[in-house]
Amino acid sequence: MGTQVGGQGAREQFVADWEDWKAVRERFFADPAGWLALVSLDWLGETPERYGDLPGLWWQDADAACLDPAGGALSHRGAPVREVARFVLEDGGAGTRVTAGDLEIEIVRRSGYLIRVHDPKAPALRDFRGIPSYAPDPGWVLTGTFEPFDAPRPTRVGTVVEGLGHVDVAPGTVRFRHAGAEHTLTAFNGRRPGTLQILFTDATSGETTYAANRSMFVPAPAADGTVRLDFNRATNMPCAFTDFATCPLPPAGNHLPFRVTAGEQIPYERRN
Repeated sequence: MGTQVGGQGAREQFVADWEDWKAVRERFFADPAGWLALVSLDWLGETPERYGDLPGLWWQDADAACLDPAGGALSHRGAPVREVARFVLEDGGAGTRVTAGDLEIEIVRRSGYLIRVHDPKAPALRDFRGIPSYAPDPGWVLTGTFEPFDAPRPTRVGTVVEGLGHVDVAPGTVRFRHAGAEHTLTAFNGRRPGTLQILFTDATSGETTYAANRSMFVPAPAADGTVRLDFNRATNMPCAFTDFATCPLPPAGNHLPFRVTAGEQIPYERRN
């Protein structure tokens, strides 16, 4: 059952809050060094190599991504890179960036190491005109129950990159009812302690919403395990906007057999 919003004023506040949230989302993607600024992705090999017009030689060893500036003007964290540098990163974790003029070269570890180039003059960034979404509807705010596992479970999922997998830790499942039927989704840990993230697809996926995945962040469960599921804030992951992302796919079983006509839709730039 969806949330009932009483009174015109309460509904107007619900819509205003959603519009504020949407504006933050669009500012995030309009960042000149963000996801829409990506123009390339290259996996590093084991021998030093140049990649396109980027300065320096790049490669990886067993533990690190390596960079020989080879006379190029490069900097890391504000300091010039004057000799061979090694970047040891956590697999699946945050990357680090090397600057070359206006470009930011992101180094990331996804099983192996890769580099992605962010260019503030990228066509996708220039052409960005917001994120299409369904109109906010309080009926798509549902109440569920978080059911923790006895112990968090390492859960393997695929990614949008063929052959690349990812293991995340699932603390439990979220159970909820919609249109008289019960549904269960595996949840991962959210960005803030205690919160949850759910990756899912539904009957709109590949039609009005991005085919591979959508993501929904869920506030920390209440003492009795209840959670608020706001499908109006179901978001596209970066891979919906760019081919240079390595986003995870939903775990097995996280497909909803009904149409979730709420949240973000296929980006304008990805429509045929």
